Amino acid sequence: MCIRDRPYQPISIEPSASVLHYGQAIFEGMKAYKDENNEVWLFRPDQNFDRINKSAVRMAIPEFPKELFFEALTKLVDIDRDWVKYGEGRSMYIRPFVIGNEYAIQAVPSKNYKFMIICAPATLYYTKKLKVLVADKYSRAASGGVGYAKAAGNYAGQFYPTNLAKEQGFDQVVWTDSNEHSYLEEAGTMNIFFRINNTLITAPTTDTILDGVTRKSIIQIAKDHEINVEVKKLTVEELKNSMNLKRSKKISTATFYNTVHALKSAGYLKEFSLENNTSYYDTNIKSHHHFFDNGKVIDIKSDKITFHKLPDAPKGKKIKNVEVVIRLENNN
Repeated sequence: MCIRDRPYQPISIEPSASVLHYGQAIFEGMKAYKDENNEVWLFRPDQNFDRINKSAVRMAIPEFPKELFFEALTKLVDIDRDWVKYGEGRSMYIRPFVIGNEYAIQAVPSKNYKFMIICAPATLYYTKKLKVLVADKYSRAASGGVGYAKAAGNYAGQFYPTNLAKEQGFDQVVWTDSNEHSYLEEAGTMNIFFRINNTLITAPTTDTILDGVTRKSIIQIAKDHEINVEVKKLTVEELKNSMNLKRSKKISTATFYNTVHALKSAGYLKEFSLENNTSYYDTNIKSHHHFFDNGKVIDIKSDKITFHKLPDAPKGKKIKNVEVVIRLENNN
């Protein structure tokens, strides 16, 4: 087994390759990020390595040696490091994958496999709020199947019902259990969490749900911030009832401001005042700039403004951050 780096290019494959007929194909989805010091970081790659081998076992593919996986991964990321751009929402998507490559028309596991990694610059996967349809007919996975594996065929099976949902004006499908379509499981491209009162709820990982790296990270971050998290089965009916209860409740002004203050104290909101002692709150707690347009605040990305020189801080002080407010008026 050897590692070769090549520019992105077409590959040659026999028409009888087993992957084309019997679907032995698994993959991972990873991202590399660049910080303000131009250093490139991978997000929990050990979790992706564990998961691709878990998928391999289920699809009767040999497990991949850890040292070779990371040698190939780090080598390619280093070659492509200039494609990793700094800034919020910017990253480089990394796709390791394995395909059965034996040339034979025979319904048995392949004896030969090809492991490859490709990369591409990436931005935010979604840039708007999503409208979702809860599945009540089609299923993504069934108990005892391959739903927990990141196998190529799992995604192809979603395309048709997702297209039907999009024809109705929805962006994604929230999949339910295949037996009764009663329990909420995951969406087509992500694990999902539901906030009911002050608790985050997500389904337990089973053989129908992909064990998401981001999912595990959110659970841990929530626990670190003392946010209640429950990993349990949640029915569609329970979610509907919680939404109806939420709509029926009226929130007092005191409760609203107490909640805002609690979120600010916990570091989830940033408060700033611009005029007439009016407070504005921003969910983007990182240092950044704003346009101010007749009471409306618009974010400006930090990399859109550059400073050539800042004044020295007063004695005994240092500059913590710089946030610019640009006031707008109509161009008459």
